[in-house]
Amino acid sequence: MTKPRIRPVRWQPPPVDPLPRLPSPAATVVPLPGHGPEDVVVDADGRLWTGLVDGRIVRFGTDGGEPTVVAETGGRPLGLHVARDGRVLICDSHRGLLALDPAAGSLETLVAEVAGRPLVFCSNVTETADGTIYFTESTADWHFEDFTAGILEARGSGALFRLDTDGSVTTVVDGLYFANGVTVTADQTALVFAETQGRRLSKYWLSGPQAGTVSPLALHLPGMPDNLSTGADGRIWTAMVTPVNTRLEWLLPRSPLLRQVVWRLPDRLQPQIEPEVWAVAFDADSGAPVAGLRTTQPDFGVVTGLVEADGRLWMGSISYSAVGHVALADLAC
Repeated sequence: MTKPRIRPVRWQPPPVDPLPRLPSPAATVVPLPGHGPEDVVVDADGRLWTGLVDGRIVRFGTDGGEPTVVAETGGRPLGLHVARDGRVLICDSHRGLLALDPAAGSLETLVAEVAGRPLVFCSNVTETADGTIYFTESTADWHFEDFTAGILEARGSGALFRLDTDGSVTTVVDGLYFANGVTVTADQTALVFAETQGRRLSKYWLSGPQAGTVSPLALHLPGMPDNLSTGADGRIWTAMVTPVNTRLEWLLPRSPLLRQVVWRLPDRLQPQIEPEVWAVAFDADSGAPVAGLRTTQPDFGVVTGLVEADGRLWMGSISYSAVGHVALADLAC
């Protein structure tokens, strides 16, 4: 099939700062009845939820057992969040921001468009204690299936939005380089959000003297951050989907024509994701890495979502038909 045209611009990637050496325990792999569980979250009853590439929303226990299909979005579900009222909030790249009633299995569309245009790549979502919902859009130009086009373009068309309880949607931060994970700090004073291409975590302050502003938390990461979650001790768990791709980083500040040529090449000749099992927890105040793992194994990798549950760190992946988990006790730096 003919690929759509891209409109790349010159962009200077940030430098790369190393992280401390992390533990390398093997992940236990739990097969699922479908491919690409991009995110994984836990509900009040300790059950895990994820979305598959064919649109199915699946629930399963931490102790095994057959996964249950609860709903189908008809699109591509990505980031999830369990709301205070028990609904499962779903970012769907084709349908926007949805809410699932777990008991009825019914879906409600919360946001289908922003500023008069369709919501294109709804990526991740969270909720604050007052019921306000915040969600990200990775790029306003491409759906999930063409996410590499957004990376190659380097246009910074991602954003963080707020959905108030009255249904109004406000742009909180725009111009983001592939906005992705978002989570509320344990003290509810700020959001932490990730820019996958920008390779950084930032804080958007909700209260205090810095309210309404953005400040850096972790910069110059050696890999590309994806979904986030807040751990029991307040640490910010970060899925690291892939290390820095040196070929891609070399291309980005050079003539956009080079990337147009690369985009036309067969997929196998384009910059690739390197499959690692990689996750890092950062201190929510200092941004220092405090826990994590980094390893490779043949049956799991490309971590895109993660959550603490039942004494383990559970991880999702866009590249496997499974989730994985490791004991939290094995992840201290």
